[in-house]
Amino acid sequence: MKKLFLSLSVLTLLSFTTNNTTLTDAERKFAIEQLEASKKHLLESVAGLSAAQLNFKATPESWSIAECTEHIALSESLIFGMFEGTLKQTPDPSKRVDVKMTDEKLIAMIEDRSHKVKTQEPFKPTGKFGSQEGTLKEFTTKRDEHIKYVKNTTEDLRDRYQQLPFGTIDSYQVFLFMSGHTERHIAQIEEVKLNAGYPKQ
Repeated sequence: MKKLFLSLSVLTLLSFTTNNTTLTDAERKFAIEQLEASKKHLLESVAGLSAAQLNFKATPESWSIAECTEHIALSESLIFGMFEGTLKQTPDPSKRVDVKMTDEKLIAMIEDRSHKVKTQEPFKPTGKFGSQEGTLKEFTTKRDEHIKYVKNTTEDLRDRYQQLPFGTIDSYQVFLFMSGHTERHIAQIEEVKLNAGYPKQ
């Protein structure tokens, strides 16, 4: 009986330990809200635009709204691929000291367009999805999958990590990075609309 009691106690302890590594309700809710809000914002930002508006470029080197949208859609899968790489790690709470940014500061930094970043080749728009409709379908399909993942995952996302040029973030923050990156380029889309040469229709 004593051994049985001890075994049950150990199992209970392990159960609590495992549960403590999953996202809190607040963390899950926050990430989902960010991902859903930036999805809605993008769709609203490009709704009803004409071909002339979608393809207008302020300069030959600038991205059009269609290209900005494609970059967001490409990034959706590429960023999630980066996240999937973190799941191959064994969770390590001792490395949390390397994560210097709060969730809110990370989002603010990514959305801040005063700091320009050179786009790497895989993220550059090339017309891969064939049309604006195809691009938006790709984006919404992937974003919905990622929202569903955050809703249901029981993985430890706080004790796995991704090294980026500006520092270390945890796996959970990759989703906040994803949403913030979308908002960053929505801001770019809105900048295109403000150009004096932007078509009225």
